[in-house]
Amino acid sequence: MSDKIVIYQKPTCSKCRATLSLLKESGEEFESINYYETLLTIDKLRELINKLNLPVRELLRRDEPSARNLVTASDDDIIKAMVDNPDLIQRPIVVRGSKARLCRPPENVMEFLK
Repeated sequence: MSDKIVIYQKPTCSKCRATLSLLKESGEEFESINYYETLLTIDKLRELINKLNLPVRELLRRDEPSARNLVTASDDDIIKAMVDNPDLIQRPIVVRGSKARLCRPPENVMEFLK
């Protein structure tokens, strides 16, 4: 794999910190994007969902209070809600090339490492 690894994360998230630690230990070059500072667009989130190859609802953090309002929402409405409220997005998301992986557990990142 020659594509650079990119991790979309929230610095206060324990799973994100653990995944970042594994990436640092690996010696692989990577880019870290705090999606609370660099907000995701609808198009970018759609791209990530396509690379994850997951249904939109699988990326929704159902434990968040505002997720209760999305039980019957369309995929488009869920994506818009996640863009408007990043707390609704499962994390961290690690991307390499055309593939992405939700790193819950953090060890999922190992499939992107040499």
